[in-house]
Amino acid sequence: MRQLDTEKNKKNAMAFYRMAYEGNPKTAIETYCEGQYIQHNPHVADGPQGFIDYFERMHREYPEKSIEFVRTIAEGDLVALHTHQIWPDDDQYVTMDFFRFDENGKICEHWDAIQQIPKTSANTNTMY
Repeated sequence: MRQLDTEKNKKNAMAFYRMAYEGNPKTAIETYCEGQYIQHNPHVADGPQGFIDYFERMHREYPEKSIEFVRTIAEGDLVALHTHQIWPDDDQYVTMDFFRFDENGKICEHWDAIQQIPKTSANTNTMY
């Protein structure tokens, strides 16, 4: 088993997600995954093709969306991304994405939690 490179995994998780988010999910899968891709988001089909289909559709329907990586944390074979996403009509979301890397440093599993940022808040703290 290879030594885990958490710094490299963090960079690869961000590059993978940005590439897919900006409309190149097939290249993201080819570059950062190796065969298996287990998906836990119930709105996305399991496997590499499910990921590609979902992000190609999101890019067609919402080409002007943007993403900012707020935090990236790695431990063992896991990387967590905390993001701020802005969609059309100033529809904003905070997401937490978790990626598991295999022994070859390739992404093989994904979980996420998504929360819409409300227009008003009981405090002045941001959600990110």
